Amino acid sequence: MQQELSKARVLIEALPYLREFNGKTVVIKYGGHAMVDEELKKNFALDVILLKYIGINPVIIHGGGPQINEFLKKMQITSSYIQGMRVTDGATMDVVEMVLVGKVNKEIVSLINHCGGRAVGLSGRDGDLVQAKKMKVLGKPETESAPPELIDLGQVGEVTRINPDILETLDAKDFIPVIAPVGVGEDGQAYNINADLVAGAIAAELKAAKLILLTDVEGVKDSQGELLSSIALNSIESLIADETIKGGMIPKLRCCASAINGGVNKAHIIDGRQEHAILLEVFTDKGIGTEVTR
Repeated sequence: MQQELSKARVLIEALPYLREFNGKTVVIKYGGHAMVDEELKKNFALDVILLKYIGINPVIIHGGGPQINEFLKKMQITSSYIQGMRVTDGATMDVVEMVLVGKVNKEIVSLINHCGGRAVGLSGRDGDLVQAKKMKVLGKPETESAPPELIDLGQVGEVTRINPDILETLDAKDFIPVIAPVGVGEDGQAYNINADLVAGAIAAELKAAKLILLTDVEGVKDSQGELLSSIALNSIESLIADETIKGGMIPKLRCCASAINGGVNKAHIIDGRQEHAILLEVFTDKGIGTEVTR
């Protein structure tokens, strides 16, 4: 009986959140260890299906860096990185699109459908969903008086506009969109775009109730290594300036900030290695990871 009562208490704790998020959109960036570990993959699929069944509209944007690296290695194509971004020439872009759209995306869709959901796979090129332009990156000048050097990253893009029409159509039919972060330029050219940036842009366009970034760390930590459960939007740049936040967490937090400035209510950086991480964040009082708020 105690075990049954415990289950009842869990449902009661979730009740305010079920009411709050009913009919709302939650955008989830899916990546890291949660995309590799078989048990975590199944947990992710079940979490997303549960959200849909109780009236929340999940939209998934996924990464796929390790899978791309594996295929590039098999094809003996060497990758190089500048400022943490993969230089993407034509041959590399072909592999990126093949792996993200043709393999990783379809595996996620198949898993969700196999577990009882209704998912549809898309890339940013479908329905002009993710419109993009070539990303311009400036390098450090050789001397203080010299102008900064413009670095060519190839077909690496940045989002210029999100066209939500296809997502609204899928939502009306109760499908779960699963989106590969490949954008399309005005000339029809494909662009490789960071999945966090795509997730943030889509969340802002849809005015999502939440943006959730699944990562391989517990969340954002302070200078003593303690988890910061909440970060105010206006404190992000000062935390970056004093190097409390550094490395790969900087673009993630700036992505969260951009999404909130675009109309998203809250953004969360959570540990995708935690079993049922999404449900713990959405439906419990304490939540997990780090939330970014206004």
